[in-house]
Amino acid sequence: MAKKKEVSVEERLRALYDLQLIDSRVDEIRNVRGELPLEVRDLEDEVEGLNTRFQKLNDSLTDIDEQIKSKKNLIEEAKALIKKYTEQQKNVRNNREFNSLSKETEFQELEIQLAEKHIKEFKVQIEQKDEVISQTKLKLKERQDHLKHKKSELDAILAETEKEEQALLKKSDDYKKSIEERLVVAYDRIRVNVKNGLAVVPIERGASGGSFFTIPPQVQAEIASRKKIITDEHSGRILVDEALATEQKAKMEKMFAKL
Repeated sequence: MAKKKEVSVEERLRALYDLQLIDSRVDEIRNVRGELPLEVRDLEDEVEGLNTRFQKLNDSLTDIDEQIKSKKNLIEEAKALIKKYTEQQKNVRNNREFNSLSKETEFQELEIQLAEKHIKEFKVQIEQKDEVISQTKLKLKERQDHLKHKKSELDAILAETEKEEQALLKKSDDYKKSIEERLVVAYDRIRVNVKNGLAVVPIERGASGGSFFTIPPQVQAEIASRKKIITDEHSGRILVDEALATEQKAKMEKMFAKL
């Protein structure tokens, strides 16, 4: 029975860095569209709010129209009563009845004046609300157009990147299966806890990638020897030498181009 091939530390480091490059590519794709779904949701909420406001304004106009009709009806009723009282005054038997009808007539005239005053006030409200409705309508149209544009932009990005993202996620799973479980667990844990999800980084200008902490020359030499897996004592990231990183980046760029 053939003995299972021993995986060297260098091969593990290359596999881990390849995995990092794949996952970072997925992160980039998600970052490209990152704010767009939020923008679209915010715009949808804003459009919904403006639609609700527009509807309430129209409902209030309908209510004012009904109140104007009610006041006009009241005026017509008051005029009919005044006409009735005026006719009755022609047939009164004494001053008391005449004065009583006169008071009723005056009251109806006051009702007419008050109703006419309310109608004028209602008409001013209508003018003000018409102005607000006009502004709301314009803003709603502008927000709807903006939403349509953002949705189109998001759909285009999704159509362009979804296939690549799914392919990369499958590659990420495949690479994880080829790396021993304890390293994958460590990798995932580091990725969650560090900035930008970078769990495996190269040495750049004497410091670990994405960090300002200098790596001592002796440790840099150990990393370059690829004899053991070394982590950055400050961030916990797994470190690889610059040459290995350059080689793997070139390899993975070719793979990404085919997706």
